[in-house]
Amino acid sequence: MQVNFYHLTRTPVERALPRLLEKILQRQERALVLVAPEKLSILDDALWTYRPDGFLPHGTASTGRAEDQPLWLTENEVELHQNPNQSKYVVLTGGRKFPSHLSFESCFYMFDGHLQDELEEGRNAWRRLREEGG
Repeated sequence: MQVNFYHLTRTPVERALPRLLEKILQRQERALVLVAPEKLSILDDALWTYRPDGFLPHGTASTGRAEDQPLWLTENEVELHQNPNQSKYVVLTGGRKFPSHLSFESCFYMFDGHLQDELEEGRNAWRRLREEGG
């Protein structure tokens, strides 16, 4: 699995994430996005209002039907292993711990460089992957 780190220092995740997801949709692919519980509604809203002339189609547990959603936002780590929308791509945000043995083609790890806990977890994830030969 290819892992890409996004150390966010100038752009908040609410603006960076929609840009990344838009590129994934342009490839006609799907993504599963793991978010911190306190950010779920913020990122959900950001995908609806990202562009004045449109939105990014997505769902959450409150809307249901993950299998029909090209983009699935969740705070539930179990869904990383279930992959409810059959995604090739996973996006980890909010300093979530990087789980081992994910079965996605690519992972995008986004963390806020201004938040110490997210920065530390991003560094730890990078170290663990490097030690594992990734």
